[in-house]
Amino acid sequence: MSQPHAPLPNTSLHAPLLDFARALDFAAHKHIDQRRKGVRAEPYVNHLSEVALLVAEATEGKDPVAVIAALLHDTLEDTDASFEEIEELFGEEVVRVVAETTDDKRMSKAERKQHQIDAAPTASKRAKLVKLADKVSNLRSMAASPPADWPLSRKIEYFEWAYAVVAGLRGTNARLEAVFDRAYHDGLAELRGESV
Repeated sequence: MSQPHAPLPNTSLHAPLLDFARALDFAAHKHIDQRRKGVRAEPYVNHLSEVALLVAEATEGKDPVAVIAALLHDTLEDTDASFEEIEELFGEEVVRVVAETTDDKRMSKAERKQHQIDAAPTASKRAKLVKLADKVSNLRSMAASPPADWPLSRKIEYFEWAYAVVAGLRGTNARLEAVFDRAYHDGLAELRGESV
């Protein structure tokens, strides 16, 4: 298996497309054996690319740091990537956003979920964008390809929790918030078997 290539120092200001490609390569390698929990078991990189696309669209492609952080947002939480490694490869601004969007696995699942709700209002704008996009992607996935062993009540509970997190992110990006609202309403309708 090939290893991701390290970017040249300080490329962010000069070659954001190169940094994006390197971040995609890094994330794809770090998450190589991971799949989504849904019945389709999609490659995890599909989620990362969707989150990055949503952030890129919300910022009209003008914030490469946020887009790169979106690609990397689960690397600290779900892979062997370290804070220092991400900082060295992608810079201080990117790693700060990734750290802000990373759950502390030392907490219980319930504590982590509550912490996301509590921390949302005080997150940086870039972290809020990534969180919003992450919730959109997760709701879309839950509606289209939910975990096979989740009863309807648990799926709906996930939607309500995501809505509570996003309540603290409101005022960040009207376009992305509208995309979330559509994913929320359409997804709930789909789960309940209602016509959208």
